[in-house]
Amino acid sequence: MPLAEPSPALSISYTRRSLKRAERAFRCSPFRLDLLADMRSQSISIRQVCGPAGVKSRYSRRPMAELKAENEMMWLIAVGLLRREVDGQGLTDSFRLTPMGRQVFEHLSPLNSTQYRPTLGDHLYNAWCRWMRSPSWWQG
Repeated sequence: MPLAEPSPALSISYTRRSLKRAERAFRCSPFRLDLLADMRSQSISIRQVCGPAGVKSRYSRRPMAELKAENEMMWLIAVGLLRREVDGQGLTDSFRLTPMGRQVFEHLSPLNSTQYRPTLGDHLYNAWCRWMRSPSWWQG
């Protein structure tokens, strides 16, 4: 039986609103674009992002406690940028980009850091979205 030809990569279409929310969430996060760049090809452990290691690897702007880094990563999961890495025994402490995360990275990567710096309005809107988010246990 002949091997099947590989199909061309499918491009997932996201709403403009979803992409803007995900991009805003990343821009307002304490993380740098180098994190997304490396997540395109490998999973990144939370230990690589927090503390002085995160600053040294240019993943974060300032040293963060593990809990703070985890909370920020969970918000980026909630908006669709990241996903948790899974191994044979379940979830790990590592993260990867989603297809949406790849699209956001491609949009932000040509910009310099001052061009994608968030405004006060971005920070306020992002904080409001995080605060208004329904808890996972609520089925409202």
